[in-house]
Amino acid sequence: MSGNHPGPIAPRHSTIADYHHHRREDHYAWLRADNWREAMQDPGLLPTEIRDYLEAENRHAESVMAPTAALRQRLFDELKARLKEDDSSVPAPDGPWEYYTRYRVGGQQPVFCRRPRGATDGEQVLLDGDAEAEGQAYFRIINAAHSRDHRLLAYAVDRSGAEVCTILVRDLETGDLLQSVVEQARGDLVWAAESATLFYTVIDDDHRPRWVRRRHYPDGDDALVYEEADPGFFVGVDETESGRHILIDSHDHITSEVRVIPADRPATPPRVLLQRRTGVEYEVTDHGDHWVMLTNADGAEDFTIVRRPLDNPAAVGDTLVPHRRGCLIQDLIVFRDYMVRLELEDGLPRIVVRRWADGEEHAVGFSEEGYSLGMQSGYEFDSCSLRFGYSSFATPGRVYDYDMESRDRVLRKEQEVPSGHDPAAYVSHRLMATAADGEQVPVSLFHRRDLQPGPNTPLLLYGYGSYGMIDLPSFAPNRLSLVDRGFVFAIAHVRGGKEKGDHWYRQGKLEHKPNTFSDFIAAAEALIAEGYTGPGRIAAHGGSAGGMLVGAVVNQRPELFHAAVADVPFVDVLNTMLDPSLPLTPPEWPEWGNPIESESAYRTILSYSPYDNVRAQAYPNLLVTAGVSDPRVTYWEPAKWVARLRELKTDDNLLLLKTNMSAGHGGASGRFDYLEEVAYRYAFLLLVYGLAE
Repeated sequence: MSGNHPGPIAPRHSTIADYHHHRREDHYAWLRADNWREAMQDPGLLPTEIRDYLEAENRHAESVMAPTAALRQRLFDELKARLKEDDSSVPAPDGPWEYYTRYRVGGQQPVFCRRPRGATDGEQVLLDGDAEAEGQAYFRIINAAHSRDHRLLAYAVDRSGAEVCTILVRDLETGDLLQSVVEQARGDLVWAAESATLFYTVIDDDHRPRWVRRRHYPDGDDALVYEEADPGFFVGVDETESGRHILIDSHDHITSEVRVIPADRPATPPRVLLQRRTGVEYEVTDHGDHWVMLTNADGAEDFTIVRRPLDNPAAVGDTLVPHRRGCLIQDLIVFRDYMVRLELEDGLPRIVVRRWADGEEHAVGFSEEGYSLGMQSGYEFDSCSLRFGYSSFATPGRVYDYDMESRDRVLRKEQEVPSGHDPAAYVSHRLMATAADGEQVPVSLFHRRDLQPGPNTPLLLYGYGSYGMIDLPSFAPNRLSLVDRGFVFAIAHVRGGKEKGDHWYRQGKLEHKPNTFSDFIAAAEALIAEGYTGPGRIAAHGGSAGGMLVGAVVNQRPELFHAAVADVPFVDVLNTMLDPSLPLTPPEWPEWGNPIESESAYRTILSYSPYDNVRAQAYPNLLVTAGVSDPRVTYWEPAKWVARLRELKTDDNLLLLKTNMSAGHGGASGRFDYLEEVAYRYAFLLLVYGLAE
């Protein structure tokens, strides 16, 4: 679809920046509100000029999309029809109880429940999300944790989308809320062994989790446990599977440091296990008289598992699982009698179970060409049962309980698609794209079996490629609304992720970041060469750092793409990395580089930053989303990008900016509200491809 859709023109106010003898003029810097911190939690505080512009863009988007109203409703209805409205999780046992969440028909929010262990009745509602959310524009339960004696429930709620939480505690015997309320929290919740002391994290004025505190109930006595002095490090709190230790983790993207507190002596000052060393990451749990560490120390780029004495964590210790380059150890769970790890090799995950008594190992795997696998940590340490989840492009999610002793697996739940789903109606493939420097980039794709792809086939190509995040083929029923209408869906496993190990991540960060974009372009070209689509028939899709990927590739190779969807895109990269007052900037320097101190980093970021590289050329049809309450990618990044695109682009393709005025990075909080956002995105794509019904 094309036509004359000029949209609102943002005012231009010149702002000059000069770094490393390079002068830049920014006409849209004014969109960054001086009171952005306050406006993040109360969007009504946005300055009038900024609010007027965002609302004008919203009105423009709605005007353009008005003809799709009926289509959006049909899409929403079919998306909702694939969702089991009264869905529930598999109960997780913990002593005399088993805990689970469920949804009621028509309900937007989860309901947290428990019932006597092994029973099918006797349900006790601990927290009713629908009741708590009533009358609020935004509401999300970030976390909930019951005390070890099952008497208290702590829960953290976000009421703005800005990821600023309030922590409340409920007495589960009386149902009453305790008077002591915590504000400005992140959402980490860990109870001490005596079930009266709660550990939690608090954010600072720059929205960074900086403090760990503890609060005693019911009296509300509160104390500082740890303060992180480095603004580049975030702090969090957790516990070991045995429950013997509270863990305080300080980390950025490449370095970690762990402090421990005995869970039965919560007032004990935290003790550092291993001092932070730049580039060294480690996670820790305990087993018997030892710490068990997952670490990349001593050159183990894809991680190794070592065991060290509790009283001497710096000792050499034993290597339990040696490092193997190309075999990434993603996760580790320790039980009394078993250690379990999740590995990824050649893009395929597997679970490996190791018996403590004799070191014997066996693997749990699947035979599909591509699939996703994840372990679920339960409440009980003394257990032979491991819970894990499995899905693929065509196979709905399955939850298994696996007996590590007998090696029997029991299917506890299979994701239901009430409107019907036949996995055999779809096929999935994997191909390798040759990158500009010769690297082989994996691409996973699927489509209907009865589709014969060709040069005119619409194809949605998704990518992310940052922070070492891994995107594996998994079941997402929403995608079927496009695939069933003739789209091919594909994921480009570009550098910047860890699908091929840690080296794959390192080749897509810092000075190597441009590889992420050239890999995505190589994936698009390979899909064209293999006959799955044609030039100008691809829709690029990514969110957050994946939105930066979208912005970079439509600057570099716009002719490859017919459309692009950039959700809350990180597109004003250089300006953000030059502003240490923003929440994520100091912690992000190890990922992107510090352009304040390094001219080389400045020049590299300048070379690809989507906002800085918009130029006078034709662009594909673009849908861009933003959230006023977003603390990760602030609303002005996508707003500035759209304003500059509207100023410079030479085509008459659609350019829409849709800003959620009452939500943040994750979009709408209710599950049906979220489906409305998906329906909007899909309606845009069907519209521009001429497939709107």
